[in-house]
Amino acid sequence: MKKAGLLMMLTGLLMWSHTDVIAQMQRSEVAEKYKWDLTDLYESDAAWEAKKDEIASRFDTVLEFKGNLGTSAKALLECLEFNSDLSREFTQLYVYAAQKSDLDIRESAPQAMKQQVQQLGAEFNAKASFIEPEILVMDVEKINQFLAEEEGLSVYEFYLKDLLRKKEHRLSEDEEKILANAGLITSAPYDTYSILTNADLPYPEVELSDGSTATLTSAGYAKHRASSNRDDRELVFKEFFGALKKFSRTLASSLASNVKTDLFVTRSRGYETCLERALDDDNIPTAVYMSLIENVNNNLNSFHRYLDIKRRMLGVDTLKYIDMYAPTVKGVDLKYTIDEAYEIVMTSLAPLGEDYIGTIKTASENRWIDVYPTIGKRSGAYSSGSAYDVHPYILLNFNNKYDDVSTLAHELGHTMHSYYSNKTQPYPLANYSIFVAEVASTFNEALLIDYMLKKIKDDDVRLSLLMEYLDGLKGTVFRQTQFAEFELRIHEMVEKGEALTDESLTALYADIVRRYYGDDTGVCVVDDLYTYEWAYIPHFYYNFYVYQYSTSFTASTALAEKVLNNETGAVEKYINFISAGGSDYPINLLKNAGVDMTTSEPFDKTMVKMNRVMDEIEKILEKKGM
Repeated sequence: MKKAGLLMMLTGLLMWSHTDVIAQMQRSEVAEKYKWDLTDLYESDAAWEAKKDEIASRFDTVLEFKGNLGTSAKALLECLEFNSDLSREFTQLYVYAAQKSDLDIRESAPQAMKQQVQQLGAEFNAKASFIEPEILVMDVEKINQFLAEEEGLSVYEFYLKDLLRKKEHRLSEDEEKILANAGLITSAPYDTYSILTNADLPYPEVELSDGSTATLTSAGYAKHRASSNRDDRELVFKEFFGALKKFSRTLASSLASNVKTDLFVTRSRGYETCLERALDDDNIPTAVYMSLIENVNNNLNSFHRYLDIKRRMLGVDTLKYIDMYAPTVKGVDLKYTIDEAYEIVMTSLAPLGEDYIGTIKTASENRWIDVYPTIGKRSGAYSSGSAYDVHPYILLNFNNKYDDVSTLAHELGHTMHSYYSNKTQPYPLANYSIFVAEVASTFNEALLIDYMLKKIKDDDVRLSLLMEYLDGLKGTVFRQTQFAEFELRIHEMVEKGEALTDESLTALYADIVRRYYGDDTGVCVVDDLYTYEWAYIPHFYYNFYVYQYSTSFTASTALAEKVLNNETGAVEKYINFISAGGSDYPINLLKNAGVDMTTSEPFDKTMVKMNRVMDEIEKILEKKGM
């Protein structure tokens, strides 16, 4: 989503969650240098409150522009500038409230602050709802005339022309209001799914081999499916998916309703397919989506090679679906302090230049990063780059493991993307789309693991790092594309008038997952019960979202390979890419960086690297007699 004259809040928080927090302290036990300094946003809650009231007092000003946007270039510019300035200040309000809330989710005051901002945002959006319909009354010739007359409109040119590009899919003002009001009910399918799976579904309790009891909520399943004990994994899978199967008819109904909602909006806006509508916001050709699925299916032999390596390392005759998350290297437990993590990450990212590293150093020293898990703190990790006039912030829950070092590198990728885009682009062009957001984060991870593998010689540690890379690639490229193919097929079924039932959804998922995992050739056995996995995946409610994990990973792999191979201009092109914000469509931004996502090159480079990693793993296994 691009920032433009309209108030577009709550969209710039780049978040990548990592769970399994191990230890928590009281916040008072953490040194100040490892805590956020939110005074960079506002000096105090009182200052925040005063700014909120001042911004709210200006809301009615937007109504002065109503009916006048097409009268002159000056009138249009004044309206867009007003909204842009208000959006920038308003977003900073939200960032402060949200981040205070995340530091202790038990505290009601920050939650109330966040709700106040959300309510005010809804109020303003209602007042400003006339803007896009008035712009859409104009044609390209008039917009071009205004752009020529008023130099200040240049920063809004991309937004204006993109809006007109999608003009044929916009409805009348009254029809748009109907669609907007329909939003009050179109969220119902996901709400039903969320409430059922997070609150009402009676998840089972199981006794594990060590005598402990585990409650298999979604989080409990995610934790215990990675048990080193195979019998425990078998039990966890059987009981968790058995519980989902009991409610599969309800879950199928909610998913079917969600797909029908997508179809309703698609047909209302005059698109041919749900996929076309979903990708059109960022002007992504549907061929990119289809090619991803085709490329993955054409390279399942590489995936099956990985699965066989996992089988060998686990020491089992037959690999099963329950083994996908099992640890493969025992006795390797790398430990790092946060200061050591900073040094490792900065050294690994040194190819990106002194300015890049210097900014990371500033972030680590000037309290842009909230480091440690504390009682009440939000779990996971994220980077928020929405406060355009300040700097990005990172939330971590650092527990001294290598995965935490990798998470730091990942979130710093988001942070540097926001930092450079905010520094380089005017506010209306600074925000970048999800399609490119994960490129910068996974790019950093690629440089980190390359550095670690050059530094570490111990075979067991190398095996651990190499398998962590492959496990990540499996989860990001193959698994997310598997989801993307399923999502495409269920939408195609509804578009053709076919019913989505628990039986049809399970049959379709079984066909796809067994093909990916080589069930028919004995690569990995997928039991019937586990083909109800479709009922567990929330991403199927996200309107063709998951494919972007795969495309981002392949894009970042291609870009990282260019930098690591010292290709002329590769670093400069990459810095230009993370400085471009939303100044162009994602496909064009990546093409300028040296990666053409309309070709198979990024995917091909990813497969070459994957097989290179597997070559090394197999050499180590042979040396170890495995």
